[in-house]
Amino acid sequence: MRNFRTLVLVFSMVFTINTLFSQTASSKKIKTLIVDGQNNHDQWPKITYMLKTEMENTGLFTVEVARSAYTWKGDNFIAEFPIKDLPKTEAKEKPVADPNYSPDFSKYDVVICNFGWNAAPWPEKTQKKFEKYIKKGGGLVVFHAADNSFPKWEAYNQMIGLGGWGDRTEKDGPYVYYNDAGELIRDNSPGNAGAHGPQSEYQVQIRNEDHPITKGMPKVWLHTKDELYNSLRGPAERMEVLATAYSDPENKGTGRHEPALMALEYGKGRIFHNIMGHVDYSVECVGFLTSMLRGAEWAATGAVSQSIPADFPTAEQTSSRKFTK
Repeated sequence: MRNFRTLVLVFSMVFTINTLFSQTASSKKIKTLIVDGQNNHDQWPKITYMLKTEMENTGLFTVEVARSAYTWKGDNFIAEFPIKDLPKTEAKEKPVADPNYSPDFSKYDVVICNFGWNAAPWPEKTQKKFEKYIKKGGGLVVFHAADNSFPKWEAYNQMIGLGGWGDRTEKDGPYVYYNDAGELIRDNSPGNAGAHGPQSEYQVQIRNEDHPITKGMPKVWLHTKDELYNSLRGPAERMEVLATAYSDPENKGTGRHEPALMALEYGKGRIFHNIMGHVDYSVECVGFLTSMLRGAEWAATGAVSQSIPADFPTAEQTSSRKFTK
């Protein structure tokens, strides 16, 4: 009887320890929120699904999605790539503001913005909540068309540093780029913000090899077919350009080395800005995925634990992982 009781006690202790370990491991995961709903890029629902899947597959992140009640573009992809437990949404022919859009940002360590050009503005109360969240130390990741969003939201423009389209001009801040001599230029000349040539592969050049996001990446790596944004402009305050991409005049570019990866601060918050990610094959690039995963971890924690994968692209060879549901 004594042996039986001892055995029961041992099993009970093991169960308790395993439960506590499981709870601790779960609590250490980075709580992530993807916000989306309106984007001029039709594939935005698929890309949200892809990012959610890739992040969760690392074991580092838990990911939820907050989608606006009124969506714009991407109807077929919403149906094909459903997000579990999301409320039903209503597709609109034009962007329509959702007066009840109000995610509880305080529950998360990092927010990933997948809104795009022409997205209707968030309610003012929600904007203020988000500003407070970032100022107090929340993390933010913006990629591709998210830097086209919300041109009249002053704090958002400060968070992302540089933006394009949406009637952004010299009133919003300078162009920022590297010249051929390796000098960082802040160009206040007049002109509209935001342009790109035809989609193409392009090389990404690391400008800060010591930043947690880019540390260990090849000095130059080849990104898969994508749009290369150029002529972005904005406040560019408390912003560091981590990597650039050459905007080739032969591909309707500027002849300048345009910012491709950026790290920013807003209050106590950290922001990672990535210009890449136009469509699914762009997101499948190992360089893009690695940048996003490391950027999200840095924005949330200030550090990066993830290694550079063995299949990372080289200067001359792209590398992709075909996404399957």
